[in-house]
Amino acid sequence: MTLLTRRTLALSTMLAAATIWLAPGAMAEDKSILVQSTTSTANSGLYDYLLPMFQDETGIIVNVVAVGTGQAIKNARNCDADVLLVHAKPAEEAFVADGYGTERLDLMYNDFVIVGPPSDPAGVAGTMDGPDALKKIADAKAVFASRGDDSGTHKKEKALWKAAGVDPSSASGDWYRETGSGMGATLNAGVGMGAYVMTDRATWISFKNKGDFKILVEGDEALFNQYGVILVNPAKCPAVKADLGQAFIDWLVSDKGQKIIGAYQVDGQQLFFPNAKMGS
Repeated sequence: MTLLTRRTLALSTMLAAATIWLAPGAMAEDKSILVQSTTSTANSGLYDYLLPMFQDETGIIVNVVAVGTGQAIKNARNCDADVLLVHAKPAEEAFVADGYGTERLDLMYNDFVIVGPPSDPAGVAGTMDGPDALKKIADAKAVFASRGDDSGTHKKEKALWKAAGVDPSSASGDWYRETGSGMGATLNAGVGMGAYVMTDRATWISFKNKGDFKILVEGDEALFNQYGVILVNPAKCPAVKADLGQAFIDWLVSDKGQKIIGAYQVDGQQLFFPNAKMGS
């Protein structure tokens, strides 16, 4: 055997050994998923609470991109996700119908509320009819801060304006102020302007800059806020980590996952109410 042959064999052996040694590390690094999510689940602290439990149990790392529901769905349609977790059921159902999701499952719910200053210039305090409250705000030309970002909250708000028979876009920049921002930033702007704001309850409970603002409108069935979870379809997006993504979904809708979601509280208040077993 020549010296060159021996060196070639030695190098081949070293490379093979290096490949074997690196494989476990590479596999461990790959044991992660990307979740496109609504901001409320992140702003409320829910992920900080439950994702470490999921990782400890499964070894799967969940990376979350928290944006408005519209943007989250757009990102998932661009195959930049393994799992979608948002709160705009018609848009979620369209996502599945178009083949981008395998199945939509109910996960949990809470509700939307309208908050505002104690002066309540439109006199909506105690109103349990969401569209009626918005009509009173429009009639009074009282300042209303909208996310204006095609998020799940914004979609719901637009549906309520439509039910009220009001087109607030005609007053854009006047009493109707569109922030184009997330829920926390919109609440900050609303408090600063003394404006009414519609928000999901979980974000409101977790919000630290309430000032003297209070919940003025709540309790209407029209303010119901359902969250859904969907595995991105690997037939549309071949890079989807379907097994890992499904493992996360299965954990969330399991009895254990549902109990963990239901147990999450801020200041003694439950933020989300699990309802996966009630069907999709």
